[in-house]
Amino acid sequence: MTNDTLYLNIDQNVEVHDTTVYLKDIAQLDCSNKSLENRIRALKFPDAVKGRPGRYVHSVMEIIALIHQDFPSLEVNNIGEPEFIITLQKKKQHGTAMDWLKTAFVCFLMFFGAAFSIMTFNNDVSITDLFAQLFEQFTGRASDGFTILELSYSIGVGLGILIFFNHFAGRKLTADPTPLEVQMRKYEDDINKTLLESSNRKPDKEKRKE
Repeated sequence: MTNDTLYLNIDQNVEVHDTTVYLKDIAQLDCSNKSLENRIRALKFPDAVKGRPGRYVHSVMEIIALIHQDFPSLEVNNIGEPEFIITLQKKKQHGTAMDWLKTAFVCFLMFFGAAFSIMTFNNDVSITDLFAQLFEQFTGRASDGFTILELSYSIGVGLGILIFFNHFAGRKLTADPTPLEVQMRKYEDDINKTLLESSNRKPDKEKRKE
């Protein structure tokens, strides 16, 4: 066993759905001794979570110490994060009436919010007057408020939004992540960074996220 080496990799934020957490639930493990690896995967990580949904900050040193309790001579190489967050969430239930209601409410806010923003922008820059002037200059006729310019602009705004957000009816136009996915990832990274930095400023006994 003294010649065995365990490689440990834990992501910055790991999601679990049970208060009983095993190493296999939060870490990627690799060892040439597969029997030993399976025994380590089955180790229980005590105090990983506090029994209620939330985020809990831990150090990889806790994991190494836990492994060395049963395998003191095993060499452990950490190739992942030195500190990580375990997020306990309730198991999601799909298709409930509340989920559909939330989705409809968000769609309602997004649709009318976006429409209001576009209308206020058009009003601020006097887009109607601009189109009327352009139409009269190129055709010599007065605009009635609904010309090829307004039609092209309306279609262009819709197509521009679809192309920019790279997402329509559950499908992506390209393999690239959507701008919303990028912003959500940045937001998640900022939350993780804040939790880890806040935990480092607390005494050791308080290094948990309530």
